[in-house]
Amino acid sequence: MKDTRFMTAREKEAVLRSWGKFLESGCDKKYFTKKLYGHLINHCSFIAHYDLHGFYSTYFEEGEDTIRFLSQFDNSNGIPKSVEYGMTYWYTDSEYNDINSEMCRVASKYIPLLKKIAANRQVEVDIMRAKSLLAKHGLEAVIKAR
Repeated sequence: MKDTRFMTAREKEAVLRSWGKFLESGCDKKYFTKKLYGHLINHCSFIAHYDLHGFYSTYFEEGEDTIRFLSQFDNSNGIPKSVEYGMTYWYTDSEYNDINSEMCRVASKYIPLLKKIAANRQVEVDIMRAKSLLAKHGLEAVIKAR
């Protein structure tokens, strides 16, 4: 890691450690630190979504959104694009390529399992919503697994 105008090498290493803990925890909010949030919005092409809590709810309350977020750090098919802007400069920027490419490397260990967990969580949420909508109209359904 190298020092840049807005982030020292030591700060980059601390953010990378936070990133690893966050992913290892299954994206538990208690590991979503202010420094990690700051790096994501300042150097990874994410918008702030008002604040740390708004950002977390945008990407980690719905499984589909978590999968979308993780896709930005999945470099298995080349340089990943920003999920919000569709560009690659967040990754190729010479000042932050060191930490951002390392974030992708670290994420590669967790992405397959995190995607499965998020997809399963989304199915549960979708079923709950479907049941709730049916109940609103005095209806109910039996859900069968395929």
